[in-house]
Parts: sequence; C-alpha cells; structure tokens
Amino acid sequence: MPQRREAAVLVFDADDTLWENNVLFERVIDDFLTWLDHPTLDRIQIRSVLDDIERANAVAHGYGSKVFLRSLGECLEKLRARPATDRERAEIDDLAAALIGHQVELMPGVAETLDDLATRHELLLLTKGEREEQQRKLDACGLLHHFRAAHIVPEKNVDTYRWLAREHGFDPAAAWMVGNSPRSDILPARAAGLNAVFIPNENTWVLEHDELDPSDPGVIRLAAFPDLVRHF
Repeated sequence: MPQRREAAVLVFDADDTLWENNVLFERVIDDFLTWLDHPTLDRIQIRSVLDDIERANAVAHGYGSKVFLRSLGECLEKLRARPATDRERAEIDDLAAALIGHQVELMPGVAETLDDLATRHELLLLTKGEREEQQRKLDACGLLHHFRAAHIVPEKNVDTYRWLAREHGFDPAAAWMVGNSPRSDILPARAAGLNAVFIPNENTWVLEHDELDPSDPGVIRLAAFPDLVRHF
C-alpha cells in the first residue's frame, strides 16, 4: 500500500472528476448525428466537422451548454450550406434540453473520499466554464463544505494555476491538481510547478485529450477517485 503523504493542498477539478458531465453532451451529439442524417458524410466525418467548430468556439466564446448549442447550429449550417431554419434550431434545442435541467450525479465514492481527505488536507475546487451554469452545479453537488474555496474560471492554463497559488499562498511544489483532463488539469498544473493526479474518465471530451509523459514523477495515475485515500 502506498505511503500517505504529509498534509498538502489538493486542488480538484469538477466536471468529469467529481461528477459526470461530458457523457451528457456525448448523448446529445449522438442524437444530433442521427437527426442530421447527412446524405454523403458518415458519423465520423460529421463529428470531425463538429469538433473543429467546437474547438474554434471554445477559444472565442468559452464553454458550456450555450456554446455547445451554438456549435451544433453552426455545424448544421456548414453541412447544409445554408442558414438554419427556426424549426431546425428548435429541434436542436429539444435535443439538448436534457443538459439544462440535469441533476448532478457524483462519481462513485466521491463524497466519502472527500470526507476522508478533508480531515488531513486543504481542499480547493477549480472549474472552468460559463459562470452561471457552473455555479448551479456547485450549488447542487452537496460538496462545497469540504473546500476552503471554489473558483470558476474561463480557462485553466498555466497562468490560472500560478494565480491560484498566489491567491491562496501555497507552495506549488506542495500542491496537487486532481483531474481527468490532460489538457486542462494535468499539463498546465505541472507547467506551473504543481504535482498532479490523473484520474481518467472514458467520457472525457476529445478536445481535453493530450499526451502525458509516462516518466514524469510529478504525476500519479489512479484508476478511480477513492484510490486517492491510499496516497493522501
């Protein structure tokens, strides 16, 4: 059994680390591809077009359900080479309606694991996205009492992690970022001097994928969230 580390600052991602998120978007995309029924492109080709549109919109407009709906509309318009009709936009809204009112579903063991970790470590929460949408999930999750602070930011990059260390006055080398996204959680945290815990989620958004250095001693890879208590 790994030896538990001394008291540390543990920074947690939210979406797809504490609770399921992207799987909901993937279900909508699956329904969208079926509904679109393009005459010449297959689902993989259409998904590639949508990924490119989402990538551009993430840079220009950020993240969240509203930007996602915008991307679906732009994908339809690009593939049909004309503006979307009011009826088509209403049908896209109907496809994505489940995103708006969905209840937060915690990953297995999250609540119990945070109960344990909070007795020994300082916990922070860091999530990116549209503020109102993310705040709704934070308010509904029932976990905020575990965290010294919860921050919603437009992007998680090196500067974000450096700001977080200054804001809370911790030594990055004594802190760990816990998340499922190589692009947003692991790589920028490491570049800012933090250690990291990578907990893969098979439903992680394709735009959050990236390569991790398997020889990096500052990254722990775990199979599931409850495994944290064996290390911290």
